[in-house]
Amino acid sequence: MLSNLGNILLFLNVILSLSVIYAANRNLKTSGGVDKNIFQLSLIQSTSIIICFFVLIAAFIVSDFSLITVYQNSHSLKPLFYKIAGTWGNHEGSLLLWAIILSIFSFLFLVYNKNHPKKFRLLTLIIQNILILGFLFFILFNSNPFSKISPIPSEGLGLNPILQDPALAIHPPLLYVGFVGASIYFSAAIASLITNYSEKSFSLSIKNWVLISWCFQTLGILVGSIWAYYELGWGGFWFWDPVENASLLPWFAMTALFHSLIVFEKRNLFYFWVIILCLITFTLSVTGTFLVRSGILNSVHTFASDPTRGIYILIFLSLMIFGSIFLLFQKYKKENYDLNRNSKETFILVNNWFMMFYLITVLLGTIYPIFTDALTDNKISVGPPFYNAIIFPVVVVFLLFMALGPKAKWIKNKFENIRTYILILTGAIVLNLAIIFFFKSYSILSNFIIISALFLIISSLIDISKALKKNKLDFARIISHTSFGFLVLFIGLNDIFSLEKDYNIKLGETKKFENYSIQLQNLDLKNYKNYQAVIGKLEIKNINSNQTNVLNPEIRIYDKPKTLTYEAAIKTSLIKDYYLTMSNIDRSDYYNIKFQKKPLMAWIWISVIMIAVGGFIRLFSNEKNN
Repeated sequence: MLSNLGNILLFLNVILSLSVIYAANRNLKTSGGVDKNIFQLSLIQSTSIIICFFVLIAAFIVSDFSLITVYQNSHSLKPLFYKIAGTWGNHEGSLLLWAIILSIFSFLFLVYNKNHPKKFRLLTLIIQNILILGFLFFILFNSNPFSKISPIPSEGLGLNPILQDPALAIHPPLLYVGFVGASIYFSAAIASLITNYSEKSFSLSIKNWVLISWCFQTLGILVGSIWAYYELGWGGFWFWDPVENASLLPWFAMTALFHSLIVFEKRNLFYFWVIILCLITFTLSVTGTFLVRSGILNSVHTFASDPTRGIYILIFLSLMIFGSIFLLFQKYKKENYDLNRNSKETFILVNNWFMMFYLITVLLGTIYPIFTDALTDNKISVGPPFYNAIIFPVVVVFLLFMALGPKAKWIKNKFENIRTYILILTGAIVLNLAIIFFFKSYSILSNFIIISALFLIISSLIDISKALKKNKLDFARIISHTSFGFLVLFIGLNDIFSLEKDYNIKLGETKKFENYSIQLQNLDLKNYKNYQAVIGKLEIKNINSNQTNVLNPEIRIYDKPKTLTYEAAIKTSLIKDYYLTMSNIDRSDYYNIKFQKKPLMAWIWISVIMIAVGGFIRLFSNEKNN
């Protein structure tokens, strides 16, 4: 029954998308405003695809194993929360979530952009619905979540244990709002090119949508990073993994796009650059989906991949790219920018260059191993050393520009506060020297990064004091920029002052290192609803302060599917994290214990949250001013 209902709703959505395209095309040829029937069709379309998704959720909740998707990704003993999360923790369900977000953004854009030209709005709607149709056909004929299995199995295979985690339950929806949200300004950019709607008001039509997708993309990346930190057991939060990179690439493009929109709105410059960034952002989102879903990447994050399905996404992506490029070349007109080298718009353009540099670096590092594997049959991996060596030195200069740019004036700027900048730089150097003196840090690059991060932070704090005196405070910009400075600072300090020790230890044994001791005091076996766990009790003692912490890492044995996982035990404080993993050594009384002290981890997460908060503040202030 649920299978039939789900398929009916999917076919209904195809009909509704075609109806929206037909009605919008007819409405283009008439005078007056947008036809009310189009609003109604778009609302019904969004509602029906949401109902379709709830049907799939219901199938997971009741463990309807007549559906292949439920059979492959659930089990009757799974906790309810993870049954529901299993809906989008697989290929078919995640694509249905894509279709939902595409439809919702289509409807909301139509509703909230009433002040823009009718032709522009209707063409945006038509292009968006072409995208929706592309994904609906993919779902129906290649990745149908309502496909049946016969005979009906009595039990399911279960959800990947690594996905049975609260962070992984909310990570995909957040990330998809960012990924798929980019579709609406992709559609708007195409519509803008077709209708020659290149006025400053075009930026007003898309800037809030860019902000929404940017904020959710930021939070999605953060949640995925936190999950990797505590679930994968290596103690890090970013490994430059290909799938991590796939989520970061659109973020770079979104950041460049939002800053370019500021210039376009103020000075009516960079129109075609804005269009190009709109096209690049969504193209990178679909590229990321292709890389993750096609199976061509080896990653700890790749859970729902199928090479045969990757072909469809590749064809869809190719049509989208070549169609966009063809239209862009047809409409492109050379723009002559008479920019003063020392002006706010030049600083924003430089910001864009940095973002494009990061984007190209990460993109090349991600796809280069794919081409070498295909051409030479040699598997290589591009890891953290490559990205750190190329990106980190550039970050130093980037942070300095971030500090100077917001203070610059439009059209022509004069640096009237050179003495202030010199004092700020001196203060940053003195603080860095204090860190070296007290904590014995000698890395040249890390010191430059810390100095530049402190320069940005101090500059932003001075901005706050000046703005408060003038009663003109740009909360959104100051919060995001200052938080980014703190993020880089905390990452730098975390990297320099992390401590890691690896031991093989028996029950009751104690190991000492530096000013710490570790004792394996006890092992306990516990049964849970969907797994068994061997729980260690380890005492971590700081010999100097005589402070003691007890951590309980776990070895989990899942039954459906048969899987062994190692769960880290983390003691978090605002100053540092104690991070401990335990693994068994076959045919031995010994357990491998990996201990790490990770300074300022909590502040890394807080900094990213505050960057997103700055974006949301900008979004709400834009709405208030409209």
